[in-house]
Amino acid sequence: MLAVHLEDGRVSTVNVRKPRRPEGFALIRLLAGGICNTDLELERGYYGFRGTPGHEFVGEVIEAYNHQLVGRRVVGEINLACGRCRWCRLSLGRHCPARAVLGILKHPGAFRELLTLPERNLHLLPDTIPTEAGVFVEPLAAACEILDQVSIPCSSTVAVLGDGKLGLLISQVLHARGLRVHQFGRHREKLRIAGAAGVQTHVAGAKLPKAAYDWIVEATGSPQGLADAVRMCRPRGTVILKSTTHGAAPFDTAPVIVQEISLVGSRCGRFEPALELLQGRVINVKDMISGRLTLSQAPQAFERAALRGVLKVLLEPD
Repeated sequence: MLAVHLEDGRVSTVNVRKPRRPEGFALIRLLAGGICNTDLELERGYYGFRGTPGHEFVGEVIEAYNHQLVGRRVVGEINLACGRCRWCRLSLGRHCPARAVLGILKHPGAFRELLTLPERNLHLLPDTIPTEAGVFVEPLAAACEILDQVSIPCSSTVAVLGDGKLGLLISQVLHARGLRVHQFGRHREKLRIAGAAGVQTHVAGAKLPKAAYDWIVEATGSPQGLADAVRMCRPRGTVILKSTTHGAAPFDTAPVIVQEISLVGSRCGRFEPALELLQGRVINVKDMISGRLTLSQAPQAFERAALRGVLKVLLEPD
């Protein structure tokens, strides 16, 4: 079968064997996958990655121990936890020290014709959600995770830095939950998506407001983003970190200490609230799709996804 392969900064396609289905796992046929910023960082060397990437996907179950899954469209949580350790017993399998992560760590990703995931990781995609929209469940869950981690008072003003794929989902999620959202980005066309949802948008220039917000979400995908967010934060405010970048980010910790700013790392989230938002058509993901290419066109798809101004590029079977 056909699979995408990343190695030494190169994207290629290779023919590989059909994956073996371990006990408790489902065999899934890819219907669509989305290239995200983490995939682009893996291409640049993040995690020293070598293999098949891809963790945002919708697939059709071909084989499963739970026969009710067979023939159904599914999305999948990306962390393959051991189920036995202290963190797993606390329902924090996303932090299991022995975990594998789909398309990132110790488990081949979704950018292949057939993939495997534990059946406990799968969620049925409701018939009312189109396949292309379902690709956004995983990143939308990551956006919703912010509200599980921090308690932001209703009607508070929140700044979102970054107008990429995740930044646009975050701003829409926070706005849908009744918060006043100010989004800062560098692309007017991207910001229009958030603006149409009711978010107040700003084209970021050389100068950003200083000490202006109690709550800031940093989703720029840039090593500079954290320093900008801290400068914008008021004393005893909170900065939520969403960017994952390859390489170390130089950062002066003194302002964080002096201003007593809280830093919150934020990663994956629960799928249930994301599915609910998509089912209710609360979040506009349709306008975030910048192109569709086939698996055999993966090198061109990654090139396109890395272009300035491009949002989500989908990979579909040939």
